[in-house]
Amino acid sequence: MMMKTKPIYILIITLILSVVSCTEYLDREPESIIAGDDAFKNFRNFQGYVERMYHLTPDLAKHYWVSSFNWGEDEVVTIGNGEYLMGFSIDRGNYRDYINNGASFLDRNWSVGGDRFRKSIWGGSWHGIRIANMGLEALAEGKLTEATQEERDLIEGQLYFMRGWFYFQLTQYWGGLPYIDTVLPSDEPLTLPRESYRENAEKMAADFQRAANLLPIDWEETTVGRNTRGNNELRPNKIWALSMLGKTYLYAGSPLMANGANGPRTYDAEMCKKGADAFGQLLSMVENGQTQYALVDFEDYSSLFYTIQQGWLMPGGTEAIIRSPTYGADSYWRQMNSYQPSAMCEGDGIVLTPSANYVNYYGMANGMPLDDPESGFDPEYPWKDRDPRFYNSIIYDGVKVVSGTITNPRDEQWRFANLYTGGSYVSDPRTTSRTGYLNYKFIPLGANKWDITYGYSYATHFHLTWLRLADVYLMYAEAAAQGYQSPSGKSPNTSLTAVDAVNRVRERAGVKGMAEKYTSNMEGFMKELIRERAVELSFEGHRFNDLRRWLLLTEYPYNIKTRQNFYRAQPLDPDVDPKENKVVDWEEEVIVERKLTSKHYWLPLKTEDVSMYPEFHQNPGW
Repeated sequence: MMMKTKPIYILIITLILSVVSCTEYLDREPESIIAGDDAFKNFRNFQGYVERMYHLTPDLAKHYWVSSFNWGEDEVVTIGNGEYLMGFSIDRGNYRDYINNGASFLDRNWSVGGDRFRKSIWGGSWHGIRIANMGLEALAEGKLTEATQEERDLIEGQLYFMRGWFYFQLTQYWGGLPYIDTVLPSDEPLTLPRESYRENAEKMAADFQRAANLLPIDWEETTVGRNTRGNNELRPNKIWALSMLGKTYLYAGSPLMANGANGPRTYDAEMCKKGADAFGQLLSMVENGQTQYALVDFEDYSSLFYTIQQGWLMPGGTEAIIRSPTYGADSYWRQMNSYQPSAMCEGDGIVLTPSANYVNYYGMANGMPLDDPESGFDPEYPWKDRDPRFYNSIIYDGVKVVSGTITNPRDEQWRFANLYTGGSYVSDPRTTSRTGYLNYKFIPLGANKWDITYGYSYATHFHLTWLRLADVYLMYAEAAAQGYQSPSGKSPNTSLTAVDAVNRVRERAGVKGMAEKYTSNMEGFMKELIRERAVELSFEGHRFNDLRRWLLLTEYPYNIKTRQNFYRAQPLDPDVDPKENKVVDWEEEVIVERKLTSKHYWLPLKTEDVSMYPEFHQNPGW
């Protein structure tokens, strides 16, 4: 059965959901259901109109058969079958490959139906902006004639949020664009010029602030929301809006957006302070238990990313703030199988592996980075005493991967992760790890063809959250430090300092807080914050945009990807905890060097788009 959100409001008939039938209002062409002003006359009808926008956002984790969404220095794509993926093109600077590439979520395809291949940032966002503007125009013209004030506020708040949301998705990749806030007539030529990023950000912020003023903290606590209890979690609320308000200001204050691709790596303190204040308002409510959101316990960390045998329950729990609908349950057969050697699974022969230099960001349980003299890291025992998130996210050498019965003796080579140099798990750059590691964050042990304990019939559902609470804590830390010019800086809206916010995330994982040497100055603090975002948000699609906005994408060591070479000091003993295994000849080898330039900080626009009229110009260098 196709898994989606559950919009309850429709225009003509009551939506009927059952195991047999999943037909929804949103699967139909609007013209086939209702025409004219009836679409806006009451809340029930208008909400059906609004919810079309929810289904325009891509599911990052399952946009295509195998989806590529980690484009920083974080992930390496296997040679061969994976070369069509956007991550492979980004490594080579071929940004134009996103155009007319159905495998890229940046492309132009869009649909409000259930086809996940037709969900894209460019096409879907522009369509969503027009839907939002038409809805706001209908409100202004008084077409919502049968509604309470609460119902009017909910409709208006969603429309403002969605318009700002779609613009944020566009501008983070292409920069400032025309900010269309009216319904453009179809019989007039386009003349709106591209605005600066800051101009766009101020208008997005205004939309998000309006949404925050209009929307409730929790739909479940409203009169309207009680009618759809249990089906409201994917609808925008005040926390969504404040999160995006803060993120909009933080991005606008970041070096790329504030100074341009060739500018200094300095922040716009004014914009960061506004971001910190928005995040601070949100976090004060969270810290005081006034919202439905909280960091999940670390023992449930995997539930942020996948669920098993829970009726296709969407992952994320109390930590997930902004989530897109999911357009299908195709998690195990495709995307999850791309995180292990092809011989172990039934996927597409594509292996997405963490780069060794990225794995190095996982420091020690004492909170220190590996290269700190006080960290205690020992290259002869590299798996010992690491940040607990390392063990929850990375398969390293010696881990027992297969527990079930292997009938063919030749396949015993897959039972343990033989990731040492020359081992079976690194033997072929087309079908095994290219780096000496595997991604464990999104796939449980046992998801292989011998154990078969997490296959399709076990309802294994992998889904990524667009924005979760841990990200908010870390964005607040960055905005507060840069806006208030100190690691101890804080917004007056919360008691948390920048350091406190980072430590909240670390404490959840059982990692010691930031050492004084990193909290006493901005340089040390930002170095650790950059590392902390790498660890906590690893492989969730954030790193590429973080490196871009920090103006680090083209800089060493962020422009390389490495593999880890080493040998076992003694034969593997299956009775010994792999954390205790000793290795020799520990060294790294660069396998990818990205020769990117300043033009690669922004994506190119399609040539036919920039040829429409002079005011809509191409990004520099393209």
